[in-house]
Amino acid sequence: MNPLHPISPSLFFLLVVAVMASRYVFFSGGAFLLLKLGKARFQKSRIQPDFPNSNGLRLELFYSASTILIFGLIAFIVQAVVLQGHTQVYFEVSDQGWAYLILSVILLMLLHDSYFYWAHRLMHHPRFFRWTHKVHHISTNPSPFTTYSFHPGEAFIEAIYLPISLFFLPLHPIAIFSFITIDYLYNLLGHLGYEFYPQGFVHHPVGKYFNTSTHHNMHHAHFNSNYGLYFNFWDRICGTNHPKYLETFDQITSRNRNSL
Repeated sequence: MNPLHPISPSLFFLLVVAVMASRYVFFSGGAFLLLKLGKARFQKSRIQPDFPNSNGLRLELFYSASTILIFGLIAFIVQAVVLQGHTQVYFEVSDQGWAYLILSVILLMLLHDSYFYWAHRLMHHPRFFRWTHKVHHISTNPSPFTTYSFHPGEAFIEAIYLPISLFFLPLHPIAIFSFITIDYLYNLLGHLGYEFYPQGFVHHPVGKYFNTSTHHNMHHAHFNSNYGLYFNFWDRICGTNHPKYLETFDQITSRNRNSL
């Protein structure tokens, strides 16, 4: 049974916007409030010394609201396409099994990481930067509210990956929701402004292939390195990790340890 049938397109749009706005307020707002209240306690984990100023935060909230509306519009269009049977979305877990459902989430992340890396580098090209990515880089000292602070052009580029995937991969709504949640939380992690991974994480045989908050924070500070999202594959392959990334991570996490 397709649960999307009873929901009108306009109601679906409003539901998506409401859910995304609520998630943004709860997770980004909650993280910001927690870090603000615990400013002294968490200072040893800050990547950049200063806390973001209020002028930048207002701009982030404005563009985040715009992004949520654009994401809702994309979801509105996707619902119509799914209802017409033009995608490979399925609604019975038994059609593919739980093993495939879990695998599909991992596959979505791996493909998304590649898509993000190359789209991100393209948006840094001088011809496109002003019209896509400049808004996001106004936040040179990011906060949890930076998570959705995109120019409408970038918001569209960010949002279009999942709809495209629906035409090529059999995906269950549970897999789609899981991927969207992981994507948001990892995006939030990258914009916290604090490093909470343990000392030595970036040197671990497995940990070194996952990006950290320090990794993306340095991208905001320096612009021309650290383009990856979840994983540190493409930055390693293409030599685009910031030359002081590991050193910076070690300095921050050693402060954490020395303060215990």
